Formats: sequence, structure tokens, C-alpha cells
Amino acid sequence: MKLNVVFLHPDLGIGGAERLVVDAAVAMKESGHAVRFVTNHHSVSHCFEETRDGTLPVTVVGDWLPRTVFGKCYALCSYARMVYAALYLTFFSSINPDLVFVDQISACIPILNWMPCKVLFYCHYPDQLLAAHDDALKRYYRLPLDWLEEKTTACAHMILVNSNFTLDVFRSTFKSIKKLPTVVYPSINTVFFDNTETIQLKDLMNVENCKYILSINRFERKKNLGLAIHSFNMLSDKKIKLVLAGGYDPLNIENIEYFQELVSLVQDMKLNERVIFLKSPSDAIKISLLRHCLCLVYTPSFEHFGIVPLEAMYCCKPVVAVNNGGPKETIENDHNGYLRNAEPEDFADAIKQLVEIEGKAELFGNHGKKRFDDIFSFGAFKNKIDSILENVYKTE
Repeated sequence: MKLNVVFLHPDLGIGGAERLVVDAAVAMKESGHAVRFVTNHHSVSHCFEETRDGTLPVTVVGDWLPRTVFGKCYALCSYARMVYAALYLTFFSSINPDLVFVDQISACIPILNWMPCKVLFYCHYPDQLLAAHDDALKRYYRLPLDWLEEKTTACAHMILVNSNFTLDVFRSTFKSIKKLPTVVYPSINTVFFDNTETIQLKDLMNVENCKYILSINRFERKKNLGLAIHSFNMLSDKKIKLVLAGGYDPLNIENIEYFQELVSLVQDMKLNERVIFLKSPSDAIKISLLRHCLCLVYTPSFEHFGIVPLEAMYCCKPVVAVNNGGPKETIENDHNGYLRNAEPEDFADAIKQLVEIEGKAELFGNHGKKRFDDIFSFGAFKNKIDSILENVYKTE
């Protein structure tokens, strides 16, 4: 059965959540389904190539609605924007989907249930656990939103999560939801990786002929990029460089502020000549960085899954990650990388072993590629998605 599938997503930028839904859409398209996106925001200068080059059609709805109210109420505005997009899709659009794939914000699901279609919700992580509840005003503000999140998530015909870690968190957070979510590990579009030519990095930032450690993460405080800088500063080999590449949205205040904090940290440590910042690198640059780097350092704690370690594994590179959250399901300690406490000394020790012990980085990288092929390949991901689409139409 060939389906007409719509992905409803709040902000189709650059990030792990966006990479997952784009890959899911590509997988469905390869299986013969008609696929398109409806989103609140999409910038051609800050998005994945598949949403820019016409591979996946994109319709932007409600971008005129405010993102915040005087710099506050970000969640409420995000909910309102997604509800508006759902109203458009349900009552004013000529699109007649058989399936709507919703992620991140569940508040729109009851509206979508007015259509004769199935609704699938992908929970990257409960939104209420990502929000601050550190004072009475915020707790009262979040109370109805948290209640709404749980009730509307339950309205989906099927619920997916990205890891066993997230599954455990989901069950302990949404106690009233009796449906057991299905774990669907993200993957990467390996055909796209294979078809992307390696570019000459020395022309871009003079790292082609030197060893460098790579970090790929959005410039957000929760990604703890300072850990990479502090760890790097403890290495004895001063010829090695650190490349901090990641998504940077000029409309995002946190991106702007945190980026400047990191630049100041590098200046204070007198590492200006050894640390390279790259804002929102193209896919070709990112893939080239992965192919040439010594190892990947992945610094966020309690990451829900983490797509970048998979990309490194596919490129035969070892990963040093924090010993909690999703990376515990992708990184096998002392096999294809190291799992360490989020402390500069621990990270620096792991990186030193990959730098100083001859052949270890290459051995771990080969182990990672095999682990990727066995468990996290795009083919396995595509088969899982196909199975999900079959099952959701058997569920009444």
C-alpha cells in the first residue's frame, strides 16, 4: 500500500530531531510513498539539503506567528504555531494525508484526529523535562502545558521513541499512557554520505595536514561544548587542533550568546590558534571533517540518542562520549570508543589514548563501522519504518 504522508514539524532547521525526520521521510519515499513536510519555519540557509533541493517538498505555515512574548513563553508560542499548522492541514489544505508523522510537539494531534488518517507521534524526549521549573511562576506556567502534552500524546495512533533510554523516561513521565511506545533507533542516509565528495579542508581552515579532534553539536549550553575545550587544553601534543562545528541560528538568542561565551573561553585559554569554530557547516564540509578527524568528542549529558556518533561510526572514527543517555546504546566502551564522566580530566585521558597509542583510533573506528552496519544501518532503519507503517494501519 502506497501512502500519502505528511510530516508536521515545528522548525525544519539543523539538528538531531530534524535529521531523524528527514531520514524517515527519505526512507518512506524510497519505499514508494508520497512524502512532504508542513512546518512553521524553514530557511534555505539553515536546513538539510534534502529539504532545500526539492527531494522533500516543504510548505511553511504560520511563520508570522510570534516565537516568544517579549522573550518569554517560548513553549506556549511553539504549541500555538503547531496548532495553527494542524488547523491549516486539517481544514484549509488540499493535502489529503493517509498518515501524519508528528514529532516534538503533541498539542496538535487532537486536531489532526478530525481527518480520516492515522497519526504517528515520535517522542524524541518529553518536552516537560526539557523545560525549566525552577521557580513558582515557571511551574504554574508549565502546569497546563505539561498536562496537555501527556493527554495529547496519548491521542496518537502509535507512539515511537528514539532509544531505550527515552523509553524508560517516557514511561516514568507519562504514567497515564498505557500504550507501549516502540523504539526506532535513528540512522543516517548512508547513500547521501557515499555520494558526497570529500572537499579540501586546508583551503577552508588549514586542518588537512594536521591531526584534529572534532565536535559537532549545536551551539547550545546543554551541549556542554566547554567540556571539549577544557579537555583539549589538557592535551600535551600542542600540534593537534580542535574543530567545533555545529548548527547556529542567527535568530536564536541562546546560539548567539553561547557562541560568544565559547569564543571568550578559547581566548582566555590562549587557544585561538588551535581551536576552529564553524557555524552551520554544509553537509559536504561536515562529512569531510568526519572523514579526516582523529576522533569525535560528544559532550552532552543525558542525550536522548545522539545522531552524530552514528555519523562518526559510519566514517570509521572512534567516539568519546559521556557515560549516560543514548550514547550508552551506540558506543561500546573500550571497543568503538570511550564512555567517560563529563569531566575534562576523564575526557582528556580518553583522547590521549586515541592520540598516543598507535593503531588504537583506527581499530576502534573499524569496530564502530561494523557496529553501525550490524545495528544502526539505514537499511535496518528503513525496514523498521516500513514495518511501522504496516502496523499502524492494522491498529484500530
